[in-house]
Amino acid sequence: MNFRKIGVIGAGTMGQSIAEMLAYKGMDVFLMELTPAKLEQGMRNIEISLDKQIEKWALTQAEKKLILNRIHGVTSMEDFSQCELIIETITEDLERKKAIIAAVDRACPPDVIVASNTSTLSLTELASAAEHPERVIGMHFVYPVFKVDLVEIVRGLRTSDATFKLTKGFVEQVIDKKGVMVFESPGFITTRLICLFINEALHILEEGVASIEDIDSAMRIGYSFQHGPFEMADRFGLDSVHAALDSMFREFGELKYRPSFILKKMVRAGQLGVKSGEGFFHYDKDGDRV
Repeated sequence: MNFRKIGVIGAGTMGQSIAEMLAYKGMDVFLMELTPAKLEQGMRNIEISLDKQIEKWALTQAEKKLILNRIHGVTSMEDFSQCELIIETITEDLERKKAIIAAVDRACPPDVIVASNTSTLSLTELASAAEHPERVIGMHFVYPVFKVDLVEIVRGLRTSDATFKLTKGFVEQVIDKKGVMVFESPGFITTRLICLFINEALHILEEGVASIEDIDSAMRIGYSFQHGPFEMADRFGLDSVHAALDSMFREFGELKYRPSFILKKMVRAGQLGVKSGEGFFHYDKDGDRV
């Protein structure tokens, strides 16, 4: 299949990052949000991201213009009818995701691949909302999508071999990332491991073993992590980390997945990390630590 037009549903942090990467790779991206205001905000954030790359000499003004010209805001599922692949990137809400997959399934021809960027939900259950569950697959990108060359390709019970083969080809040949196949399991590989890492760091903090700064420094300097567990949590979004842990705790029933009390408190207080400007650290409007 010749992948030239890709639909992205959801202009939040992940949707923006995926849309930007796809447009940079030369594809026309059709980006959809719930309201025009949210879509406009998403487009504005993509432009801010591109401007930051220009400041670092990673991009030119001409390239920025080309990328933005390839991203088209849409308001209806029917606008995806010419796409070869649709990627759903909304928040981890099972019923909302199922409703979107059902709507895409009705609006698009049967050969269009429908992918979910879910990190914890059951692909089999999501696919049950579609009349053509064989074309539903998981494509879990790792944030920031532009920099991380990995995609978890997740097969549900009824995902066809043809859908998997085409998706793997798209990931490895079209967008030039490493695709790892994952059989359905809560959290897959990356979310399951990284959320446990963050949760254990929170337990170390609760026990008074070390400070936030020292725990982050130990892992960043000692083990060459780009960010320590607390800054990592801030960049993922503390609400997203909490939701992932909570989902895995319900699925597995094991105490190691139970979200830390500190994490719960911070989410309740609205201290969500980069997206709110304050989490374990403080951030400016561009997402840089202050």
